[in-house]
Amino acid sequence: MTNLHYSMILEWDDDDKIFVVTVPELPGCRTHGHTYEEAIKQGQEAIEGWIMTAQVDGATIPPPRNYTDTAA
Repeated sequence: MTNLHYSMILEWDDDDKIFVVTVPELPGCRTHGHTYEEAIKQGQEAIEGWIMTAQVDGATIPPPRNYTDTAA
Protein backbone atom coordinates (compact mmCIF):
# COMPACT_ATOMS: atom_id res chain seq x y z
CA MET A 1 0.00 0.00 0.00
CA THR A 2 1.25 3.47 -0.84
CA ASN A 3 2.23 5.45 2.24
CA LEU A 4 -0.44 8.15 2.31
CA HIS A 5 -0.42 10.83 4.96
CA TYR A 6 -3.91 11.65 6.20
CA SER A 7 -4.77 14.12 8.91
CA MET A 8 -6.31 12.98 12.17
CA ILE A 9 -8.44 15.13 14.43
CA LEU A 10 -8.13 14.08 18.08
CA GLU A 11 -10.76 15.22 20.55
CA TRP A 12 -11.05 14.38 24.21
CA ASP A 13 -14.42 12.91 25.23
CA ASP A 14 -14.82 13.81 28.88
CA ASP A 15 -17.92 11.61 29.30
CA ASP A 16 -16.22 8.40 28.15
CA LYS A 17 -12.65 9.44 29.10
CA ILE A 18 -11.27 8.59 25.65
CA PHE A 19 -9.56 10.34 22.76
CA VAL A 20 -11.81 10.23 19.69
CA VAL A 21 -10.05 10.17 16.30
CA THR A 22 -11.67 11.38 13.09
CA VAL A 23 -10.02 11.27 9.66
CA PRO A 24 -11.76 14.10 7.79
CA GLU A 25 -10.83 12.97 4.27
CA LEU A 26 -12.19 9.44 4.72
CA PRO A 27 -15.97 9.38 5.32
CA GLY A 28 -16.91 7.40 8.40
CA CYS A 29 -13.31 6.78 9.44
CA ARG A 30 -13.40 7.17 13.22
CA THR A 31 -11.91 5.34 16.16
CA HIS A 32 -10.76 6.01 19.70
CA GLY A 33 -8.16 5.21 22.33
CA HIS A 34 -7.84 5.49 26.09
CA THR A 35 -4.49 7.25 25.77
CA TYR A 36 -3.17 9.72 23.20
CA GLU A 37 -0.68 7.14 21.93
CA GLU A 38 -3.32 4.43 21.65
CA ALA A 39 -5.63 6.81 19.76
CA ILE A 40 -2.89 7.64 17.23
CA LYS A 41 -2.13 3.95 16.71
CA GLN A 42 -5.83 3.13 16.33
CA GLY A 43 -6.17 6.04 13.89
CA GLN A 44 -3.35 4.73 11.71
CA GLU A 45 -4.92 1.26 11.71
CA ALA A 46 -8.33 2.72 10.87
CA ILE A 47 -6.85 4.58 7.89
CA GLU A 48 -5.18 1.41 6.61
CA GLY A 49 -8.39 -0.58 7.06
CA TRP A 50 -10.50 2.09 5.35
CA ILE A 51 -8.16 2.19 2.35
CA MET A 52 -7.93 -1.61 2.05
CA THR A 53 -11.73 -1.90 2.13
CA ALA A 54 -12.09 0.84 -0.48
CA GLN A 55 -9.60 -0.93 -2.74
CA VAL A 56 -11.46 -4.24 -2.43
CA ASP A 57 -14.77 -2.50 -3.16
CA GLY A 58 -13.29 -0.59 -6.11
CA ALA A 59 -14.17 2.71 -4.44
CA THR A 60 -12.35 5.96 -5.02
CA ILE A 61 -9.78 6.77 -2.35
CA PRO A 62 -9.77 10.49 -1.56
CA PRO A 63 -6.35 12.13 -1.65
CA PRO A 64 -4.89 13.51 1.58
CA ARG A 65 -5.52 17.21 2.14
CA ASN A 66 -2.95 19.76 3.18
CA TYR A 67 -4.35 21.77 6.07
CA THR A 68 -2.78 25.15 6.74
CA ASP A 69 -3.29 27.43 9.69
CA THR A 70 -4.73 30.66 8.34
CA ALA A 71 -5.63 32.07 11.76
CA ALA A 72 -2.08 33.10 12.66
